[in-house]
Amino acid sequence: MLRDKMLLGGHWKSRYKNTFGPDAGVLLWLCVVALLACGNGALGETKYVIQKEGEFDVIYNDTVTSENLTIYTFNHTVSRTKTEGVRVSVDVLSQNLKSPILFVVRQKQAVLSFQVPLILRGLYQRKYPYNHLGRTLCQPPTRAASETQFFFIDVSTLSSQGTNYQLRVSRVESFILQTETKFSFTASPSQPQYFKYVFPEGVDTVIVKVSSEMNFPCSVMSIQDIQCPVYDLDNNVAFIGMYQTMTKKGAITVQRKDFPSNSFYVVVVVKTEDEACGGPLRFYPLRPDELIDAGNRSKTLDVVVSLAIKSEVYMLGMLLCLGIFLSFYLVTLLVACVANKRARRRELFENIDDTSPAETGKVTASPNEYGSLDSTVSSEAVTESAPSLDSAASADNYMERTGWKGAGRSRQESLSSIEEDDYDTLDDINSDKNIVRTKKYLCVSDLSRKDKRVLSKKYQIYFWNIATIAVFYALPVIQLVITYQTVVNVTGNQDICYYNFMCAHPLGALSAFNNILSNLGYVMLGLLFLLIVLKRDIVHNRALACNEVNALECGIPKHFGLFYAMGTALMMEGLLSACYHVCPNYTNFQFDTSFMYMIAGLCMLKLYQKRHPDINASAYTAYACLAAVIFFSVLGVVFGRGNTVFWIVFSIIHILATLLLSTQLYYMGRWRLDSGIVRRMVYVVYTDCIRQCTGPTYIDRMVLLVMGNIVNWSLAAYGLIERPNDFASYLLAIAICNLLLYFAFYIIMKLRSGERIQCLALVCILFTAVVWGFALYFFFQGLSTWQKTPAESREHNRDCILLSFFDDHDIWHFLSSIAMFGSFLVLLTMDDDLDTVQRDKIYVF
Repeated sequence: MLRDKMLLGGHWKSRYKNTFGPDAGVLLWLCVVALLACGNGALGETKYVIQKEGEFDVIYNDTVTSENLTIYTFNHTVSRTKTEGVRVSVDVLSQNLKSPILFVVRQKQAVLSFQVPLILRGLYQRKYPYNHLGRTLCQPPTRAASETQFFFIDVSTLSSQGTNYQLRVSRVESFILQTETKFSFTASPSQPQYFKYVFPEGVDTVIVKVSSEMNFPCSVMSIQDIQCPVYDLDNNVAFIGMYQTMTKKGAITVQRKDFPSNSFYVVVVVKTEDEACGGPLRFYPLRPDELIDAGNRSKTLDVVVSLAIKSEVYMLGMLLCLGIFLSFYLVTLLVACVANKRARRRELFENIDDTSPAETGKVTASPNEYGSLDSTVSSEAVTESAPSLDSAASADNYMERTGWKGAGRSRQESLSSIEEDDYDTLDDINSDKNIVRTKKYLCVSDLSRKDKRVLSKKYQIYFWNIATIAVFYALPVIQLVITYQTVVNVTGNQDICYYNFMCAHPLGALSAFNNILSNLGYVMLGLLFLLIVLKRDIVHNRALACNEVNALECGIPKHFGLFYAMGTALMMEGLLSACYHVCPNYTNFQFDTSFMYMIAGLCMLKLYQKRHPDINASAYTAYACLAAVIFFSVLGVVFGRGNTVFWIVFSIIHILATLLLSTQLYYMGRWRLDSGIVRRMVYVVYTDCIRQCTGPTYIDRMVLLVMGNIVNWSLAAYGLIERPNDFASYLLAIAICNLLLYFAFYIIMKLRSGERIQCLALVCILFTAVVWGFALYFFFQGLSTWQKTPAESREHNRDCILLSFFDDHDIWHFLSSIAMFGSFLVLLTMDDDLDTVQRDKIYVF
């Protein structure tokens, strides 16, 4: 062997003495000696070294054994301005090999080695052999204007029997990708492909899009820096760079700042199995070391690099977003100015009428001889002023009955010293609660007998509680999504987040800034609603301070605590939806839905509070129920997918909760859940259905509750039968269906009772209904879904539709925030027609 090594060294020296310098010759000699030395220990006795001058695009059919080592020598020209791809293709012709063939490709700055057959592992240690391989050689950049580089391919094996193989080295066409130019290619698990892209001058961001007509086999696209080695196999493609699995579509936004060389590789790898893309696992090994034939897993794909939007489009998108929602502030200001102008004109006319002696019988006074004043009042004036005296007396009676002794006391006395139990005006007639609240026909005056200060404090707790909840909920959420984004940026794993990758515009560390920006509407319109409620609250308090009869005895009792809570919930929905879209996935979807549950619950409570102020639920009870809803939402997301036991338990709880709430609403809270409940139920059934068949006492309430039970029982049955994967959306659908049912019932009963809807409220209703229709259309476009694998979700990705910046889901954010704002305005204004109607003439339903 020593003689062979020496002869080999002399051969290299004599052959390349004019091509390499002395240092290069020594280096090559040492490399070969080391290789052969290793061969003595590991490869056995290598007796022959065969070297061949290789040529591109020539197929070499050779045989290798443990006794010989074959070295192929190739050269090609590399320039600083032009990169040429080189691809090595190998095919083993012998069958049932006991020892693989080892190929080592030695380049100037890199070494690539692989064995044939190539064994790739799948799940559960499945082994898939591949006899045909194709690998692209790494092309590191060169500093010289042009130089000739050599590379060598060493072929060896441990098999004593001759193993036939084919070797072909070729140049890669279209190795350099061109902007906006589509290129088609074929890849497989053993024949990955990668291409180079260089940023043009003035371009800072591009979008790399890979597509295919085939769902399977599953593949991976990766963006890697220009360095060797290139990780282009299924078992190492996730080591560096950015990557994502794909079936038909894949897209990655690439920024120049992340690549110092101003260029990158686009790597496409076909996986050995389809499980990562939602496909089936068809093969199960009978023995741990059994090799499985993967079949034909070739896939034809297209790649195109498109220019991303420029900074001007970012500015235009932000200005459009601000402009849309600032216009609502402008419209609100104009409406407020018009309303104030009309109110002042009305007051002016009233003052003119009051100062006219002919119309009002003005009292005239003149000094008498003693310097005192004599008052002269006509009989007509006394007669016409009697109704106003009656009204004043009525107001005094109301204030005495409710504990209001004057505006000064009501404004100055601290609410912190008032408790609901201390000021329940029904305490002295406790036995009459059952009589008052169970009358067949109730009026608002029957359910608004408690001290207003007590109720005001009670409903203000809604606002303070939700503000506290928001702070404690939002802070860890923000911390968590920042961590998510950091993990995505550091690991490069873009399967963590379910973006619409075809329209995901990065800004700083954020991967999809447009999806975050579009949530601004919830925050701005929530703040605007709070300002509108504050203005109404101030006007109402001034009316109370002036002892106005309309404020004291007329209209729906004004309690603004729930309105403040609704506005705060809308703002928090925007904040948490933005946090969710930092990295949308199934683990943090509850961030996007938690305050939706609260908004739906608060709207239903507000509708009920309008005509049931004395018996509405307290803030503590309401938020405890909403917390239970969110708790079940989390359980459903984590354990509900395909879990029959969970769906049975949830459906039973859903139906029982519906029955309990129905009973509470029907009897206005005048019932007890105790050990005698069964006996009382049997007695009611016997007396009302068997002994004497009578209809329900409260027909209107019964109609609402029967419809509500039909809807909820149907939803429970649907959930139990279908068991939808998106449990959070299913739970939200239950809340929305109940809210819409109650709202429709309220409107119908309002019109049925002879009440009317004013113009402003009617405009809000029609406008909101139209906007909700368009919003739901964009919501159901479904640009991504975490109910599927990330690769399957990307099949739904689509390009931007507005300013090349916003996608369909962003339009949903815009329209839904406007629709929610309009819905809140409907609740705020729909009973304005009753502001001058006595409460004992306003029916409860």
